[in-house]
Amino acid sequence: MNIILSADRTCDLTRELCESFDVHTIPYHITLEGKEYRDSVDIVPEELYRAWWDRKVLPHTSAINAEEYAAYFRPWVEAGYEVIHFCLGSALSSSCQNCFAAAEMLGGHVHPVDSHSLSTGTALQVMDCREHICAGESAEEIARYFNSSTRRYHASFILDTLEFMHAGGRCSAVAAFGANLLKLKPCIEVDNTSGGMGVGKKYRGKLENVLAQYTREKLARYSDIRTDRIFITHSGIEESYIHKVRETIQQEMQFDNIYVTQASCTISSHCGPNTLGILFATESEEA
Repeated sequence: MNIILSADRTCDLTRELCESFDVHTIPYHITLEGKEYRDSVDIVPEELYRAWWDRKVLPHTSAINAEEYAAYFRPWVEAGYEVIHFCLGSALSSSCQNCFAAAEMLGGHVHPVDSHSLSTGTALQVMDCREHICAGESAEEIARYFNSSTRRYHASFILDTLEFMHAGGRCSAVAAFGANLLKLKPCIEVDNTSGGMGVGKKYRGKLENVLAQYTREKLARYSDIRTDRIFITHSGIEESYIHKVRETIQQEMQFDNIYVTQASCTISSHCGPNTLGILFATESEEA
């Protein structure tokens, strides 16, 4: 086949799934204490958390620029391939805009997709894309389809703490203190029409109970969830919580595959440890 399937590393596919679905990825940049790293290549989320806990140092994340994308795509284009590339949602990063600019530089042989999502919300699209490629569709047709079908993909997460959001200036000290005092666990919802994020329901109680309730409510919300695959994606969390969510999923629905992945540094640095979400697709475009 003459189509290369690619994505930003923020799609959070495991190495095994990348190999299985023949997906190439390009990492974002992480700067910590003056040193630059490649996300999930040279540094992992636990190192970011340790820097904050030990030294109160936060990382900086950087988008992929157009020249980097062009250099990444160029060998494939020069070898005669078409490239389909899935980007972190445009509402979340300038990388998506930069990818479209790189595509123009390379004469239309690169076909970017704005996933309007993050993490394995993007990964679900990437995995579906492989099926379209195998069906013999053209790269242009496939990219057009996925750029217009993002409402089929659903991503949300439960935050255990607002400490990292507050430290990064994304919520006030009052909000963080109030959430901690009331033991609130907010649900972060990804808007699959724009890729933006908003706060949904605020759960209260122990994390184990909250995750089980959240999982049941998410699965009950949609009438036509696809049962071929679902992701449990976390930012670093004890195995017992993952087991509880997996068990809850199995009690509510039967999926062919339940994949567990850890979020990249770019995602994890904003939400902090013990964040977990379930991500899945529906047959129709439901809000």
